[in-house]
Amino acid sequence: LLFIQFQNNVLICAVKVKNKAPAEVQITAEQLLREAKERELELLPPPPKQKITDEEELNDYKLKKRKGFEDNIRKNRTVISNWIKYAQWEESLKEVQRARSIYERALDVDHRNIALWLKYAEMEMKNRQVNHARNIWDRAITILPRVNQFWYKYSYMEEMLGNIAGCRQVFERWTEWEPEEQAWHSYINFELRYKEVDKARSIYERYILLMGSNWIKYARFEEKHGYIAHGRKVFERSVEFFGEEHVDEHLFVAFARFEEKQKEFERVRVIYKYALDRIPKQQAQELFKFYTVFEKKFGDRRGIEDVIVSKRRFQYEEEVKASPHNYDAWFDYLRLVESDADPDTAREVYERAIANIPPIQEKRHWRRYIYLWINYALYEELEVKDPERTRQVYLACLDLIPHKKFTFAKMWLLYGQFEIRQKNLQAARQGLGTAIGKCPKNKLFKGYIELELQLREFDRCRKLYEKYLEFASENCTTWIKFSELETILGDTERARAIFELAIGQPRLDMPEVLWKSYIDFEIEQEEYDNTRGLYKRLLQRTQHVKVWISYAQYELSIDTSDRLQRCRGIFEEANKGLRSCEEKEERLMLLESWKEFEQEFGSDTTRERVKKLLPEKVKKRRKLTAEDGVSSVSLSLIIPIQHQFITLVYVLWFG
Repeated sequence: LLFIQFQNNVLICAVKVKNKAPAEVQITAEQLLREAKERELELLPPPPKQKITDEEELNDYKLKKRKGFEDNIRKNRTVISNWIKYAQWEESLKEVQRARSIYERALDVDHRNIALWLKYAEMEMKNRQVNHARNIWDRAITILPRVNQFWYKYSYMEEMLGNIAGCRQVFERWTEWEPEEQAWHSYINFELRYKEVDKARSIYERYILLMGSNWIKYARFEEKHGYIAHGRKVFERSVEFFGEEHVDEHLFVAFARFEEKQKEFERVRVIYKYALDRIPKQQAQELFKFYTVFEKKFGDRRGIEDVIVSKRRFQYEEEVKASPHNYDAWFDYLRLVESDADPDTAREVYERAIANIPPIQEKRHWRRYIYLWINYALYEELEVKDPERTRQVYLACLDLIPHKKFTFAKMWLLYGQFEIRQKNLQAARQGLGTAIGKCPKNKLFKGYIELELQLREFDRCRKLYEKYLEFASENCTTWIKFSELETILGDTERARAIFELAIGQPRLDMPEVLWKSYIDFEIEQEEYDNTRGLYKRLLQRTQHVKVWISYAQYELSIDTSDRLQRCRGIFEEANKGLRSCEEKEERLMLLESWKEFEQEFGSDTTRERVKKLLPEKVKKRRKLTAEDGVSSVSLSLIIPIQHQFITLVYVLWFG
């Protein structure tokens, strides 16, 4: 139904469809196309065949076709395909003169069209118009000298005609324009087809001097024709031509393979090594590969090892270039160089390594770096056996270290030991003295004292100990070593005086060790009264249980008649003193030690007395309630074991 109404002077039509259900027969686009194809609706019938029976009809036909071509050209002169079709139609009628005229008219329109020139020249060649074809080719290469296709076809035509001189002249004209590589090779191949080897060689010479490339092909050309000396000379000239800045691994590989074919194995080896020394390592992968293959085929064990070493050296070079401060990589590299290279090469690598000074003056950054200097000095001394250079290495390193911020005692001591090995005692003492003056350290003092002890210079040792104690008076080990030195020398009074000075210091790092050493010293000297006095003085400073036990054991160890009474008296005094101590475990330790003493030397009465002093076992019960409200009972059993109380807890759950 169609509803029509006017609204605001506008006609509105609405179609109302009653039945919106899909039709029973559905037609798709595919069906429409298939039916059109089957009925061939789009095919036009072929034009009727026209038969020409006389010359007048032929002329009419020609006139009609020419008028059509001219109309097309007149519509758009720049469409070259219309010109070409027109000329080819005239050519098919053997109207060469007309076709030539059409091509000339077309060239006036677009003289830079390559296809037009090619069709024009091909037409002349098909109709055996050789001079016309030459004329066209000459015009084409004059107007468009960079179009290689013209030159190729021109030279090919002359060669097919047997005009060798003319073909050579074409190539000569072409080379004046310095064409691409293929043009030169075409010229060379042309000369070789006619056995003109000398002329081909002259072309190669002109080409490599002009372009600076294709040395390898030139050398292969000489080798192919049996001129081995000429081929070798070409390779040598190429190496000189490129120099050391622009070397190419492919050139050296070709040179080496050339010599390998001539059985000149030593020359091959020299070429590979020369190239590996000059070519950047990242560009020498193929070179390494061919060198390895060569050594495996013709080299000995040493040669193969050299190749492997060279490859590893290349890897280390890459690592140190990527990260100059990676000292571990330098260590590996130097180890390789030391084992294989000459001293000059090793020195060069060492100099490069030590030139990478840590950027931050903090000792943790210098710890690995300083071993480069140490290894350098040891290499010069032990491997090269050059003492003077070793001394220079040590002094340079010591000058480099910022001693005001930190120092390396190892370096000073190694320098001193080196001078001792060179029997230069004065220089060794001077170096170590400078170290103590600039940057005193415990390790420096110990090393210097050890050196003087080995030389049996005891007076110098005393002076060094005095300096050491001025520097670090709290160092108990130094006081003990100083006293031991005096004891060894038999001066017990000096040793005792040193101990007295030591225990009188206001600050000590290990006072218990010092007191023990002093007591042991007096015991060795069998000065029992002095030892008792030391124990009493020590107990005035500390009431530590171990001091009491040691005191008691000392009295027990003395072979006197009243030793048991003295020992028991010390235990009693210690028990009284430790009653007020907060650390109950210490008193337990004392009582257990006293118990052991009484079990061995005491009577039943004394044993019972000590037993009563020991703590008793205590059991306690307490009720615990968990978070979920379940009650439990914990049983704590306290048992004194050895020197501490251990609590065992047993929990009984009641559901």
